[in-house]
Amino acid sequence: MTEARHGRERVLVARGLSKSYRIGEVDVHALRGVDLDVYRGEFVVLLGASGSGKSTLLNLLGGLDTPTSGTASFLDHDLSRASEAELTRFRREHIGFVFQFYNLIPSLTARENVALVTDIVARAMDPAEALGLVGMAHRVDHFPAQLSGGEQQRVAMARAIAKRPDVLLCDEPTGALDYETGKIVLDAIARINQQLGTTTVVITHNAAIAGMADRVLRMADGRIVAAEENAHRLAPSELRW
Repeated sequence: MTEARHGRERVLVARGLSKSYRIGEVDVHALRGVDLDVYRGEFVVLLGASGSGKSTLLNLLGGLDTPTSGTASFLDHDLSRASEAELTRFRREHIGFVFQFYNLIPSLTARENVALVTDIVARAMDPAEALGLVGMAHRVDHFPAQLSGGEQQRVAMARAIAKRPDVLLCDEPTGALDYETGKIVLDAIARINQQLGTTTVVITHNAAIAGMADRVLRMADGRIVAAEENAHRLAPSELRW
């Protein structure tokens, strides 16, 4: 596994990545000197408790925030020194985001919610194709209020992948879902990674999800404290929590 992974191109690279916030008189260190390589086509799970630094790391890798010190890069793009306009272009062209809450526009159908993204990028999928990839072909003309939580999350995933991103970043994508619905959403994420070859990073506090990854990075106190590789990836249907 290690040799095969290292034979791939590095897509995301972090070196000494740190992020601090000033809250009143206190400096809060959200991320402390993280070094990380993520490879093309890899499925990585970032595992840790709330406050461990997972979301901060994801935000820096996705160009949603900039580090206090250290560097983050995507291929030959130095994200840590990019302007806001450059970061906006990077997010639009290269990154798909899936968050715990779906952020769908209530007055638009599933198809129209996905089309919001496909209308602004050059090599986008047809919205119906993206919805089909996540098992929502039968619900393209339904509004968010007519969809379950899991269905809304899959529409949000279709919106994220419709622009054919190089990297899919998922922040607690099953956090608001029940067990069975969560596994349906995880199955869609795994299918995107395997069928499209999309580099995928999922952050979660749910240790069971680690079984579906190529590599698991455990975070605590703003640091990566352990790294493990799975010799065999589990299908989401095999996960138990």
